Amino acid sequence: MHTLLEILQKSEALLRERGVAEARLDAEHLIADTLDCRRMELYLQFDRPMSEDILAQLRPNLARRARREPLSYILGHHPFDNLALQVREGALIPRPETEELVQIAAERLASPPRRILDIGTGTGAIALWMKNKFPEAEVIGSDQSDHALALARENAQKLELDVTWAKSNWFSQIEGPFDLILSNPPYLTEKEWQTATPEVREHEPKEALVAEAEGTADLQRIVTDSPQFMTPGALLAVETGTRHKNFLEDLCRKLDYAKTSFQNDFHGRQRYFFAEKS
Repeated sequence: MHTLLEILQKSEALLRERGVAEARLDAEHLIADTLDCRRMELYLQFDRPMSEDILAQLRPNLARRARREPLSYILGHHPFDNLALQVREGALIPRPETEELVQIAAERLASPPRRILDIGTGTGAIALWMKNKFPEAEVIGSDQSDHALALARENAQKLELDVTWAKSNWFSQIEGPFDLILSNPPYLTEKEWQTATPEVREHEPKEALVAEAEGTADLQRIVTDSPQFMTPGALLAVETGTRHKNFLEDLCRKLDYAKTSFQNDFHGRQRYFFAEKS
């Protein structure tokens, strides 16, 4: 009978052979999930015999990861700052960059917002984080995907956070005004999507990643339409592509914003766009 360490080494080797970037870490997560323990607890039981029953549970998930299915879809959950979210195919896996977006947006507010809109909510990550941060606020999360909205509702129920969910193609079914509007919209180009990792290209929803007009179509609609749904002095916070600064600056010269600014992400890339309503 193989020990836990031997199975870990074999699993790591398989994933590395299949091109998984963090083969050791992902193997640890899969084994810990199978054993229903914390990942770091594996280091205390390397000599543990791995029975055939345990291996039978591990193998299908290991095979899925070897086929480059995202680890979070296999595990069924993903952390978003201090929230544990359920995830599955059909909704974008929340990114660390989006965690940073909500944190920066919250810090920029002069006072607690009364109404908040997360437009294109996906798993509900932004809306749920905001409701957790500002429990007195009315928070609305919208998406045009029934699948995404169902997942967002499940996450809200699990986290016991009272968010209103709306089916809407951007602002089409939304009633303002709001003190804070946030979005992580599609902003990749077709070429960027084609060169993405198999985890992204073959498993995550393309419609949540790629936008027409070289990645600018959805950004343009959000930035153009938002002033109609904002209270005076309200904040718009949007995650963008790193090459969209000039496009957005040119666009905002024609719009009713008192102030616009950009902020780099933790990699030093120009990622976040902020605009204040006049």
